[in-house]
Amino acid sequence: MFDMKIPLSAPNLCGRELDYVNECIRSNWISGAGEFIRKFEVAVCNRFKIKNAVSCVNGTSALLLALELSGVETGDEVIVPTVTFISPVNAVRHRGAAPIFMDCDEYLNIDVEKLQDFCRKECKMTARGLINKTTGRIIKAIIPVHVFGNPCRMEEVCAAAREFRLSVIEDAAESLGSYYTCGKFSGKFTGSIGDFGVYSFNANKVVTSAGGGMILSRKKTVSKKARYLIDQAKDDPVRYIHREAGYNLRLSNLHAAVGLAQLELLGQFLAIKRKNLELYRKLISPIAGLSFLEPPPGTRANLWFYPLLIEKEIFGRSRQETMKAFSNNNIETRPLWKLNHLQRPYLKCQSYKIDKAPRLFEKIINLPCGTGLREREIEEVVSVLVRLKGKNGKN
Repeated sequence: MFDMKIPLSAPNLCGRELDYVNECIRSNWISGAGEFIRKFEVAVCNRFKIKNAVSCVNGTSALLLALELSGVETGDEVIVPTVTFISPVNAVRHRGAAPIFMDCDEYLNIDVEKLQDFCRKECKMTARGLINKTTGRIIKAIIPVHVFGNPCRMEEVCAAAREFRLSVIEDAAESLGSYYTCGKFSGKFTGSIGDFGVYSFNANKVVTSAGGGMILSRKKTVSKKARYLIDQAKDDPVRYIHREAGYNLRLSNLHAAVGLAQLELLGQFLAIKRKNLELYRKLISPIAGLSFLEPPPGTRANLWFYPLLIEKEIFGRSRQETMKAFSNNNIETRPLWKLNHLQRPYLKCQSYKIDKAPRLFEKIINLPCGTGLREREIEEVVSVLVRLKGKNGKN
């Protein structure tokens, strides 16, 4: 990223981050027991209408804890999307469970029709739970991911989960601030709907704490257990008594201080992202063969990433050729992640009717989208596309 003249999604530290970090240093509370951890968790609960939030070192650790608290054990199975950053899939593997990969819909989120179809046709309900007919294993949970900030069809996901007795672990790592504007969950933010929600505050997210994550739950007892496990499962922290095997996954007070300052800027950041995308749309609309992937209807997405659809037959250049042109101009872009059912660690895992994801994979690149992006930089990004189209000799 730092070699690029225009990075994809650089952090924008323009608030009270330094003030809060200095306060940590002055107080000498820099690790896991400082006041900013509590303030950060409370601010997240208040901002996103969540009852319980427990901070941890990153989003992946939050996913791993959510799987454990959902009762997922070695030998179980978890339904996951093939279109997602690999983090939730790895969390399933590290829990000792096996992923079952689902196709995506036109918004890159998990295909709920195929999800329902799989559970009804390829599985059977028993007293033990939902059994996969192919493997004979119990399916314990589903992890819907709000890809690029686009909210999933959570009404259908939750309905399927109720019907087939699955826990819902909502991966909202990319969708901080996204919410629904109609339907059963109107007014609710992503991450606040499933049995568990997970946020990430990685450096490339809309709001960062230079790392960090949170595990969200509607039940206070579950959040209490999460906090217990995160801090090495200390039953007696003075005499070091541990009745369970815990983890060292606490977020530091320094990180929480940065996260709190960033969260104060969320409204401003979301407005900038919307404004910048509108400028992109205006400048790109005359270029035939290019369009942006729109958010799902009935939602207000945070627009974390700006996925551009390239119709090679019309634009005249492939996704790979377009990315190379950007790289030659020191502009960072990214393709869609390699589909997870094709990743080496998961080649032998089960997948179900995946056909839309490979087609979208060939069409999508993500353009620079950071909240520090300037108008002239957006114009420079688009100029690369204009020149590419001109070289192709098509109108």
